[in-house]
Amino acid sequence: MANRHHLKILKKGSSAWNTWRAKHFELYPDLSGANLQEANLGGADLFEANLYKANLSRAALNGANLVKANLSGANLSTANLTGTTLAGAALNGADFSNAKLDGADFYGASLSWTNLSGATLKGASLPGINLTVTTLSGATFNKANLTQAILWGIDLSENDLSQADLREAKLSWTKLVGANLSEANLRATTLNNADLRRADLSQADLRQASLRGAVLNGAKLRQAKLSRADCRWSQFIQADLSEAELSEANLTGANLCRAILCGADLCRANLSIACLREADLYLASLSGAIFGRTDLSGADLRGANLSRAILRGADLQDANLKGALLGKNPPYCY
Repeated sequence: MANRHHLKILKKGSSAWNTWRAKHFELYPDLSGANLQEANLGGADLFEANLYKANLSRAALNGANLVKANLSGANLSTANLTGTTLAGAALNGADFSNAKLDGADFYGASLSWTNLSGATLKGASLPGINLTVTTLSGATFNKANLTQAILWGIDLSENDLSQADLREAKLSWTKLVGANLSEANLRATTLNNADLRRADLSQADLRQASLRGAVLNGAKLRQAKLSRADCRWSQFIQADLSEAELSEANLTGANLCRAILCGADLCRANLSIACLREADLYLASLSGAIFGRTDLSGADLRGANLSRAILRGADLQDANLKGALLGKNPPYCY
């Protein structure tokens, strides 16, 4: 139950509220269960406020200070939280469906069981958060900062994560079917066993990423960065794609220099003009793959299945083809 005095002051507007808070900074505002539907609270200082199960649907909270606020179970559907600071806030079970959260700061916030369906989070900062069991259908994370975020096992299928910063994020077992990750920063991101079927990873930075057992059937990886651009250096930043499912993936122009692809399924994948110099393709399935003008110099292709692979113009200098299955009259050249 909300404190009547606190609620009465808040309903006078942000200016009156902030003046009162400045004089009573030692108090913890109790607004739990309050009906603040469509309230204009832009710029309000709600630091450590108790808004448990409050109704803030369609409220204007743009630029508000909600640091360490308790919004668990609160209704914020269709609310405007543009530029709002939610760092360290408890948002467990809150409803942010169709809310505007562009530029919001979620650093260290707890979002378990939170509903973000249809919400926009363009340019939002979500580093270090835990989104376990969060409902995210239709949410857009275009250009969002998700560095080191824990996103294990959630469903981000069809979400817009283009140009998002996902460095060192934990995305193992996450469902990203058809997601737009073009130009996303996935450097050192953990994507083990992630479902990336039909995902758009064009021009994405996947250097040092771990994709062990990831499913990338039909994924677009055109000009994706999966290793260091200059292969002449002695140290290399590489992607771990061992046993990944990449059948029919578009890897045209992808930089896979020294990438780990042992046991990976690359059947019918398009690797034209890609760099696979010194890549580990041991026991990889490359049947029907296209290697037009692909750099495979020094690649480890031992035991690889290259039957029906198109290798015209491919550079296989110093490649190890011991035990590789080349089929009858393979169209390859050195």
